[in-house]
Amino acid sequence: MITETVYGKQAVRACLAAGKRQIYRLRALADSRDVEDILRLADRTGVPVERVSKDALNRLSANGAHQGVLLEAAPVPRVSLEAWLDGLRAPRQVAVALDGIEDPRNFGAIIRSAAAFGAAGVLFTERRQAPLSPAAVKAAAGGVEYVPLVTVKNLPDALGRLRDAGFWSTGLDMAGDRDLWSADLSGRVLLVAGGEGRGLRRLVRERCDFLARIPLWPGVESLNVSVATAIALAAARRGESPAPPYRP
Repeated sequence: MITETVYGKQAVRACLAAGKRQIYRLRALADSRDVEDILRLADRTGVPVERVSKDALNRLSANGAHQGVLLEAAPVPRVSLEAWLDGLRAPRQVAVALDGIEDPRNFGAIIRSAAAFGAAGVLFTERRQAPLSPAAVKAAAGGVEYVPLVTVKNLPDALGRLRDAGFWSTGLDMAGDRDLWSADLSGRVLLVAGGEGRGLRRLVRERCDFLARIPLWPGVESLNVSVATAIALAAARRGESPAPPYRP
């Protein structure tokens, strides 16, 4: 049985509430009184609860950033590109593709923003990319439970397949030929974010339909990739409102 650890209050709460994957056990700090809502949620969903010491949670979470709770659960589901495309029906879609994000915290933060702005999916390769580790899941703050995670074997090839499905790929690049505010982000749009430091790879840049830059005031040359992606998602959703019920 393959299991993953999920820790941090937001990530644990979302995993319990979403029902997206099987959960085997919840471990909670023995003397904690501020996780009662999570314990009640575990009880309602039939998840066994074990009260443990802080040292035990520190060891299980590797870095101690558990906030008093930790789940053992089945791995986060991934879907193939074809299965994901087959499930898309609406003409209006916003999605994100990642070209070699190396920091798991950036990976998780991008997933969090994608979920917050109702993205149809986050596309990434399993190679040359930060793993979907417990640290990434915690940084996603529950986002992995709400946004489809789509794995592709080759990102340049995937961009061609997405073009056939009606997506316009917008590469985020500070040397882009147009600014993000004037870019056409209607219809089916894929926002493509490059890795920290090196940005988009050449083949990925060439497969994008256009490159867009975020206008910055003098003094700062670039933004963290997770911040830039969040800004691009907000620009793509400008003028839209989430349909109820709102997804956290």
